[in-house]
Amino acid sequence: MGEREEQFLTNAGASETAAEAQGLASENKDEAESVAEAKLTNESEGFAGGKTFAATGERKDDFRSGYAVIIGRPNVGKSTLMNHLIGQKIAITSRKPQTTRGRIETVLTTDAGQVIFLDTPGMLRKAGNKLGEYLMDVSKTTLADADVVLWLVEPKPYAGEGDKEIAELLKKSGRPVILVVNKADTVEKKSVGEAIEVFEKLLAPSETVAVSALRGQNLDELLAAIFRHLPKGPLYYDEETVTNEPLRDLAAEIIREKALRALNEEVPHGIAVLIDTYKERDERLTDIEASIVCEKASHKGIIIGKSGTMLKKIGQAARIDIEELTGKKVFLKLFVKVRKNWRDNEGELRSFGYDKRKHGRKD
Repeated sequence: MGEREEQFLTNAGASETAAEAQGLASENKDEAESVAEAKLTNESEGFAGGKTFAATGERKDDFRSGYAVIIGRPNVGKSTLMNHLIGQKIAITSRKPQTTRGRIETVLTTDAGQVIFLDTPGMLRKAGNKLGEYLMDVSKTTLADADVVLWLVEPKPYAGEGDKEIAELLKKSGRPVILVVNKADTVEKKSVGEAIEVFEKLLAPSETVAVSALRGQNLDELLAAIFRHLPKGPLYYDEETVTNEPLRDLAAEIIREKALRALNEEVPHGIAVLIDTYKERDERLTDIEASIVCEKASHKGIIIGKSGTMLKKIGQAARIDIEELTGKKVFLKLFVKVRKNWRDNEGELRSFGYDKRKHGRKD
């Protein structure tokens, strides 16, 4: 079929789909954490992410609103934190670096105010290609939109060179910074204290909060700190808005996440997902055709898998999440294409949505 190779319609029977989804979740720790995040329970700390002021019908006189930029090194839990704060999974997550490839904008509205969270790609010390340059540029330029910055770090007793570079960048930004020590549940309190001491020497934050984004621990305290640093202001978005990301873009990100989780270490860094067609057939059914783009012919074979099993696995897992997101039955077709060195081709990058011109605060 040439460059475009059609595989399987991924709408298998419900029992088969459920069985495969359970298999996906149990294969490794990365995917087990995905299940934990998807539930977004936060029950241990009583945190109710995504609660709007419409629940009480009241808005405080000192209603605050503004932008909170989440920044940090790769794999510190930025997307996980944002997902839990808003109470929905919007940004995809993975243990692999640079899972987030653009500025993801989500909204949380409470009685106290409205926070627009901007999740950014993990900050790398050096870009290896034009895609890496784009990701670094997105992280840096997004800081200009911040009313407050959440600097996520892990509870480690040292700061690497990348951490030091971020600290210098934040100093130059002039924005108030909340130091967020994530994964506090994975170490003893003494280790958390040591990490706080290390990072506060690099930068004097406005506040410091230790949390577990995955477990939903101490997020109420973090949210209160965020509101303390937001200006008084209006609603930027309707109180029911959770994200301004188009559904087709969210569908593409979900497919990419499932590919990241299913494939080995070599392939994911060189893949992108294009939504070829996104058609709402009626109120109950959506048809989606998407292409997974890779850089090498050998990767194409890995993505497809023996008799199409890998592609089918990716598609079935993606369809479950897309149906949960849209509330509709989804018929999903996946294709695989090879675009050599697309990460170093500016034209290709723009066609995949990696366009610097798209980013900027909308006041």
